[in-house]
Amino acid sequence: MNRLRLYFEIFSITANRFVLHDAWAIASHIALSVLTSMFPFLILMTALAGLFGSGSLADEAADIILEAWPREIAEPIANEVHQILTGRRSDVLTIGLVLALYFASSGVESLRVGLNRAYGVRETRAWWLTRLESIAFVIGGAFVMLALALLVVLGPFVWRGILYWVPALSVFSEVINFLRLGVATIVIVAGLLIAHKFVPAGRRSFRAVLPGVGVTLLLWLLGGLVFGWYLEFFPGAYASTYGGLATAMVALIFLYTLGAIFLFGGELNGTIILAKRRRLNAEPKSPHMTDVITMP
Repeated sequence: MNRLRLYFEIFSITANRFVLHDAWAIASHIALSVLTSMFPFLILMTALAGLFGSGSLADEAADIILEAWPREIAEPIANEVHQILTGRRSDVLTIGLVLALYFASSGVESLRVGLNRAYGVRETRAWWLTRLESIAFVIGGAFVMLALALLVVLGPFVWRGILYWVPALSVFSEVINFLRLGVATIVIVAGLLIAHKFVPAGRRSFRAVLPGVGVTLLLWLLGGLVFGWYLEFFPGAYASTYGGLATAMVALIFLYTLGAIFLFGGELNGTIILAKRRRLNAEPKSPHMTDVITMP
């Protein structure tokens, strides 16, 4: 009973912090930034994949990114993405590359604003330094996505080669079908861990951010199921309201929901870290110990 009461108090404090930190407004900022940065990021991946002579990898990486989205939302966006990524783009190797990097990094900057408030820290670095850090995250993320896309592409070929030599393993063929979903899950989990640990100011351990990451994943799963169910059984709801903008608005509202859940996870971590810090300050200090409390 005491543990349940503790969980309820933590949840209540987290919800209050969520409102006081204007998380709903920041979630809308995150949604718009992510939506506008998605296509520049994919264009950047196309340019990088083209340098290695495999432009189709960017198309495969886009499918991985959208794999975890509800089908009703992912399919229209995937069609637009495939049209944009079709063909060779020589413009992204010049000024277009700089613009793509800048706009793609805006998505990271929006996450930084929300997480700084959630963890109760203030950004003291120069704006250009944080922007360069965001660009580094974008470039690193592009290379990681291309590597994972290559894994997904080569996986079926390797598996067919294994079956050629060991046909008895054919009973496990269905496992390969989960490869793409598994890769998408790895990307989401790794992205959440990196975002919570490195994007906001200060430093905190991976263990300190695990509660918020776990709650975020759970709420994202439930939110995706509910959102997909709503669009499946009420397909004309958004079309009757937004007309031709229905696809864009559905994606924006979906990202807004994900952004709010993401910030709630950050607020949960911030609440737990603050509670632990206050408990340490309240404990009597031993004269034989140096009690130096740093930013988690």
